[in-house]
Amino acid sequence: MALSSDGLALRLAETDNVAVALRRIATGSSIVFGDLAVVASEEIAPGHKIALRTIDAGEAVVKYGETMGRATVRIAAGSHAHVHNIEGIRGRGDLAAAGSR
Repeated sequence: MALSSDGLALRLAETDNVAVALRRIATGSSIVFGDLAVVASEEIAPGHKIALRTIDAGEAVVKYGETMGRATVRIAAGSHAHVHNIEGIRGRGDLAAAGSR
């Protein structure tokens, strides 16, 4: 299911561990995708991500079925997932160079 039941968030793939807010998600709002439900622990701005489950530090952050980053700290389910707790890994020449050593 791509849209949450209330149309507040978008999740394109079953493997996504974050969803993208389409409108402001208020603290305490329940975001439901079929059998998956999460309660927002803080306000999520439109265009930002909400963790659909706990994501451990170092774990891949998956959006739209693609790994888009890595959690720098543990991100609790329902929390705001953004640059303050996700390290981008796409297009990182330094990571590619480190892998070739």
